Amino acid sequence: MSRKTFHIVSLGCAKNTVDSDSMAQLLMKDGYKSVAKPRQSDIIIVNTCGFIAPAKEESLNALRELASKKRDGQLLIAAGCLTQRYGAEVAKQVSGIDGIIGTRCWIDIMQLVERLHGRKFPKPLYHLPEVAKIGTDEHNTIRASTFGASAYLKIADGCRRPCAFCAIPLIKGTAISRPMDTILNEARNLRDMGIHELILIAQDTTDYGHDLGMRDGLATLLEKLTDTVPEMDWIRVMYAYPGCITDRLIDLMANRKQILQYLDIPLQHADPRTLKRMKRPSNIGHVRKTIAKMRTAMPALAIRTTFLVGYPGETEEEFQTLLEFVKEMRFDRLGAFKFSFEQGTASEALGDPIPDTVKDERLQRLMSLQQNISLQINQSLVGQTLDMLVEGYDNGITIGRSYRDAPEIDGLVLAEGRAHIGHIVPVEIKVAMPYDLSGTLIQK
Repeated sequence: MSRKTFHIVSLGCAKNTVDSDSMAQLLMKDGYKSVAKPRQSDIIIVNTCGFIAPAKEESLNALRELASKKRDGQLLIAAGCLTQRYGAEVAKQVSGIDGIIGTRCWIDIMQLVERLHGRKFPKPLYHLPEVAKIGTDEHNTIRASTFGASAYLKIADGCRRPCAFCAIPLIKGTAISRPMDTILNEARNLRDMGIHELILIAQDTTDYGHDLGMRDGLATLLEKLTDTVPEMDWIRVMYAYPGCITDRLIDLMANRKQILQYLDIPLQHADPRTLKRMKRPSNIGHVRKTIAKMRTAMPALAIRTTFLVGYPGETEEEFQTLLEFVKEMRFDRLGAFKFSFEQGTASEALGDPIPDTVKDERLQRLMSLQQNISLQINQSLVGQTLDMLVEGYDNGITIGRSYRDAPEIDGLVLAEGRAHIGHIVPVEIKVAMPYDLSGTLIQK
């Protein structure tokens, strides 16, 4: 058997997707071929997510299913966030895993594969160093994941923020920024591949360069990017930290056409008491001022945020503060999730006292409120023309996204007529739905 085929299952967020694609690049450089189905492969890699309880369970279930169907000689490797933090527990719960590698050392995937080939182990081989690594030029591996005409480009990994509910620092370690020259070279390569949308991701993009001694590193990076790849149509920024959106960043977003007037700012809550328990920035007045400043500079700005409901100690009064804040701020996009108890985090001592029924009810109320807001905002776009990045075509309808829509988490634009995938085309909006828009292509 050649043992030269592999299949990767990637779970969780876009940052995990980038790591999965980077591992695939390393395998292919060594002569391996990616195959579409697990049963066709000699090596199966599951890049797990360990952020919250449902994600952990999804990862364990995926591993159990693949382990139960393994054929003789086939290798199963558990990788990613869940294994970084709970490698031994994963091995206990899932029999049939041959190797375990953490998210901090995905660049060593070939070392683990070589150790596994030709040997039989009664227990999984572990590769879980404590010190985080990050892709370097010596691996010549682009830290990006492409899909259609878009690409996620990771600019940093890990996080130094103290959020009490979050296990990311325990999983990923502190923030490590990638060298700017490396990012710029990768942007050039992606442009040469025909990419039209570059999506910058990290646990906290606004912290980029802090460990490199830079001030306002994200703004500097965006300046360099727009100068380096002026042909890149869209540059989208995700995961900005409250309190770290500088005047310089706002000015760049407002005046450099390539940078989309879209920003993801996960706020997590709006009541200062809750935010203090979360160990999050609690100056809501500053948040209001920053958003007002951004909307003045960019009247068409689309803001996405994320909130957490059911955090320990969240009273009905605190939750009402959140609802009133959402009514006031009228975010374009909003995601929400229920608090999930995580051992080892700063919130562990608080327990998980709020019943699931209360969490579910609050989640439903929040998302129902936002659905109405989203519909009203979308209705205000009827009659306008928006550029759409084309991603598909089905039965007379062209499917894509506007600048207002990040992939996977936001809405779609549906347009009558046909346009080429990967092209950016104008659409006259005629119908508004709570999350999606539809219209007709404008023929140039």
